[in-house]
Amino acid sequence: MTLRLTHTAKTYPDGTKALLPTDLSVERGEIVSLLGPSGCGKTTLLRIIAGLETPDAGSDIWFDDDNVTALPVERRQVGMVFQSYALFPNMSVRANIGYGLKMQKLSKPEIEARVTEVLEMCQLQPFAGRAITALSGGQRQRVALARAIAPRPRLLLLDEPLSALDASLREALRDELAVLLREFDITAIFVTHDQDEAMAIADRVAVMSQGRVVQSGTPEDLYRNPNSAFVAGFVGNAMALRGRADGTALHLDGGVLSLPSDGGGQTVFVRAEDVRINDDGPLHGKVETVTFLGTHYRINLSGVTSNLLASIHAGQEAPEVGETVKLSIKPEALMLLPNETGGA
Repeated sequence: MTLRLTHTAKTYPDGTKALLPTDLSVERGEIVSLLGPSGCGKTTLLRIIAGLETPDAGSDIWFDDDNVTALPVERRQVGMVFQSYALFPNMSVRANIGYGLKMQKLSKPEIEARVTEVLEMCQLQPFAGRAITALSGGQRQRVALARAIAPRPRLLLLDEPLSALDASLREALRDELAVLLREFDITAIFVTHDQDEAMAIADRVAVMSQGRVVQSGTPEDLYRNPNSAFVAGFVGNAMALRGRADGTALHLDGGVLSLPSDGGGQTVFVRAEDVRINDDGPLHGKVETVTFLGTHYRINLSGVTSNLLASIHAGQEAPEVGETVKLSIKPEALMLLPNETGGA
């Protein structure tokens, strides 16, 4: 199913604009993430798509060729997975998955066949008879997914599907979720504030800020070609290099850096993995902190620019705190973005 939103907005009775007029298209079978900080409008947008919120007049929501803007939630044929999973603790896994099918008044043999099908897809057959309370967090997540897809919805909506899990589980289940969603071959939209989650699961990411989509693209495109300081900082934690641009030279507190093009009227950003500590770099800075992260060190440096600058250092040894080191940054690794007058 394709999804299309045009001029979709939400203003609450007190005048709060939770969502500014937004256009969004999702292709058949595409997995799209709505990514942004708390309060940016992503959950409001998801709830409008589901039919749980009524959008402002002039908004249009299309499922294929059907305008569903005025259609109630129970008639939109959407599957939903919430943060809490909202499973019935007094029911078995099989009964939880079949509940929505009973509400659809399907025949008993058809319910059994559908439930068995999704149990297999979600690798839940060994747990079919268990109570929800006897399952791990990861198993509960799979039950919630299975229950959402059993009615064969036109669209699957997920609201922070991994946030209820502890950090050690989240990464493994993030990859599992990506595999499952593609096996379902269903159009899906999921909300998250976690950039790693969005980039690992989604075909396309729509970054939101202050009630609007500010950039949409593949994870690679957003990472490599952000269109604003907000996107550069939110996707990949890019850092601003504050200095004075003179043509293709950027004068910093810690030295002069070559730019890929004229830096006039622009702010220069760099990511930590592109800040290299070496013996012949044109910049210098003082090591403030050294954090060992297993495969690499994260080193914070002062004196290069007005803010601390981080470097991902892959060497076997790291410089000492207080040491002055030399740094290099390749011009092609720098991102030049328009100066912003207001915060995003």
